[in-house]
Amino acid sequence: MPAPTLIHLRPEADEQAEMAAEVRAGLSAQPLRRIPCKYFYDERGSELFDAITRLPEYYLTRTEDKILSAVVPSLIAALQPRELFELGSGMGTKIRRFLDAMTRAKLLERCVLLDISAETLASSARALGEAYPGLAVTGLVGDFTRDLERVPRGRGRLGLFLGSTIGNIEHDDLPDFLRGLRATLAPGEAFLVGFDLLKDPALLHAAYNDARGVTADFNRNILRVLNARLGADFVPEAFEHVARFDPELSWIEMRLRSTRAQRVSVPGAGLAFELAAGEEIHTEVSCKHTRAGVEAVLAGTGLVLERWLTDADGWFALGLLRARA
Repeated sequence: MPAPTLIHLRPEADEQAEMAAEVRAGLSAQPLRRIPCKYFYDERGSELFDAITRLPEYYLTRTEDKILSAVVPSLIAALQPRELFELGSGMGTKIRRFLDAMTRAKLLERCVLLDISAETLASSARALGEAYPGLAVTGLVGDFTRDLERVPRGRGRLGLFLGSTIGNIEHDDLPDFLRGLRATLAPGEAFLVGFDLLKDPALLHAAYNDARGVTADFNRNILRVLNARLGADFVPEAFEHVARFDPELSWIEMRLRSTRAQRVSVPGAGLAFELAAGEEIHTEVSCKHTRAGVEAVLAGTGLVLERWLTDADGWFALGLLRARA
């Protein structure tokens, strides 16, 4: 069995310096301080998100999985990929449905995973290598919003960007991201992307405010990441989880609200600041989409929407985006 390969798309020192610069800029912003949502995902953050996907309120994963169970074999038969390339792979669970179908079709050769957490990536790459003997697994440590141009080209590639993770990219930034996605593909290759669709705001609210508080713990985990990596002294328990739907912007916005006046130091980012009681820090958006909106934003990106696969309720969709010649 070939050992998985782990590659940092940027030198690790650059990753740390970039984090410090982003956190310094975000936490200095006014009128609303921000932390980039990619810093949710250390090993604990990945485990918490995996737990979120199994919550009864979180319809996204089970709805997407129902669509996948119906369409993956026919997609693999039609596309005949030799390589899978997954963005934001996390625990490496969703990709197994595709690997199983490719194994049955005798197509399976290579698997490339891109994730920001080196620890999670190493663990999932090892697990996939053990589960699929003979599979060449490569893990790319990087940020899919910045590092797509550094991704090596594949051969017979099918890209996967599932779980509505594309919703974390704000509407104005989406065209540039999609052009970067196109650059990872050869003409005729495709990306399968999961889009969470606009729906009843009550369903959206429940999905991001679960009764068990797992999403709240996930939200606060971003502070623990800053404590561990930048020497910050956040007290996560001094923040409450806030998630609300903005109908004008068509997104769920997550924030952390300070429950008391406090002073925070982030030595690794060269920053110290005061937080007032009730002051909020923006941590994430989760954009909700329509088919018409997706088709409009694809114009000029080099990608075309070839298939739109949705569930009976119209809650979620998988879009097959084909690279133009």
